[in-house]
Amino acid sequence: MSVARLAEEFGHDSESPARQRLLDLSLDLWEHLLQVADTNSDGRISETEYKVAFALGLLETTETFDQNYMPFLSAIMDIVDQDGDGKLTVTDEIRWTGALMHLSEGDAREAFRRIDRDGDGFITTHELLEVIRAYYFDNSPDSPGYWLLGPLD
Repeated sequence: MSVARLAEEFGHDSESPARQRLLDLSLDLWEHLLQVADTNSDGRISETEYKVAFALGLLETTETFDQNYMPFLSAIMDIVDQDGDGKLTVTDEIRWTGALMHLSEGDAREAFRRIDRDGDGFITTHELLEVIRAYYFDNSPDSPGYWLLGPLD
């Protein structure tokens, strides 16, 4: 499971409150998605069902997106931001995107460079939320969200 991989990458064992919080949020999201997205009641969510449910719920507006996504981002940061300063280094970026999304080191470095728009060598929680929001709401190739998951083909 991706939550376990991420937590273990940053030294959070199965008893870690941060790991449990992210797992609980993920499982709650899955249960909610199953209820609203599984329109044919087969116990599975197809890609089409997922996209429709996601667009109708989370992506209605940037405000609803922020409100719904921020708990997940905070839970991820509780695991990844080991010193609790609200900033990620390029090494943190490589580790968390590799563990959670299987992003290559090269793509993670390039994503970090593009996300760190002020060039201070860190990605803040705010910058990361902006990039995640841009991933869903801004389709332009120069958008920082374009690189959230590595290069989009």
